[in-house]
Amino acid sequence: MRILLVEDEREMADLMTVALGRQDILVDHVRTLELAKEACRSGIHDAVLLDRRLPDGDGIALIPFLRKERTGMPVIVLSALGTPDQRVAGLDSGADDYLAKPFSVAELLARLRAVMRRPAQLEASSANVARLTFDLTERQAYIDNLPLELTRRELLALEILVRRAGRAVARSALEEAVYGYDDEIASNTLDSHISRLRQKLAPAGVEIHGIRGLGYLLKAAP
Repeated sequence: MRILLVEDEREMADLMTVALGRQDILVDHVRTLELAKEACRSGIHDAVLLDRRLPDGDGIALIPFLRKERTGMPVIVLSALGTPDQRVAGLDSGADDYLAKPFSVAELLARLRAVMRRPAQLEASSANVARLTFDLTERQAYIDNLPLELTRRELLALEILVRRAGRAVARSALEEAVYGYDDEIASNTLDSHISRLRQKLAPAGVEIHGIRGLGYLLKAAP
């Protein structure tokens, strides 16, 4: 899962990035409405966590723009503006949820899971290839119902590959799914993650094929 965090307080953003990262969630952080609009146009994020008090305006002004770009994108407002009227204004603007600061990470994760379970976000609860099962809600991979241990980047790569099983996934799309805005990507870094992922998937009867000049394709072994 890749999240866009729109938050102008650097300390808060850093804390959330670390906390969400521990749950294998990749976080891209921007601090203004204009940068958020630019990020939303990329189409690479699964949800938006949105502060209201931003340097260039009220964060909820992003929601109508976002609804035109991507109608079903989940948006959770995270704000110190937590009176009933302020929450109503945020929800009426089109937000899927509204969480007043301060909040616990556990509650944020629960609300994030809730909005991602809605039908507009998930066509199915799991994807299956050979003996591999990927739970799209809990974001956990299994081989013959036994959990598969993966690093965060391996999990992110597998998620996009299994969602498009049988179809080629462009290298650029994989890099966008696996690495954040601030990550420095060496030329062979993605290949190293894919190589380790291949080894872990072999017992499931699943193969990842490299397609020269394009990217990778995941499918069941013959």
